Amino acid sequence: MTVSSLVDADLFRTLLRRHAAAVVVITAPGAPPAGFTATSFTSVSLSPPLVSFCLANTASAWPAVATADVVAVHVLTEEQEHVARTFSTSGIDRFAAHGDWEQGPGGVPLLNGVLARLVCRVVRRVEAGDHSIVLAAPETGAIHDDLAATPLVYHDGSYTHLRRAA
Repeated sequence: MTVSSLVDADLFRTLLRRHAAAVVVITAPGAPPAGFTATSFTSVSLSPPLVSFCLANTASAWPAVATADVVAVHVLTEEQEHVARTFSTSGIDRFAAHGDWEQGPGGVPLLNGVLARLVCRVVRRVEAGDHSIVLAAPETGAIHDDLAATPLVYHDGSYTHLRRAA
């Protein structure tokens, strides 16, 4: 194992590429609505139920997320790499390009066909360097009908899939 005493931005990015993470799309209401691909989603607390995600303060979706009362978190299936790529592309109407969505509570866009979906009430935003951490309380949830479906994962700069043990 190579050890470094100074973790600069380049090394930090390289180190974190070794961490595998589920791929989600987070959406927020607005005119137009906002959505982005993230791997920073995580559970925070069971009592009360809380989740978090991070977003760069310079991201095009940040103005909508910064003022949203409600957001939706969509865990993507391994077949939805195209959705992850759409919602990570700058300069396009991501919802028009995706097409398969409907309006949910509070106007939040809900993507269809995802592995799992949480509609959450935003409870706090915390500035953290060049990003903000958003804490949210799940209010409703849904899971994919196919319980054998697997998540899309991001690892070492690429989308990948999990293999189920036989």
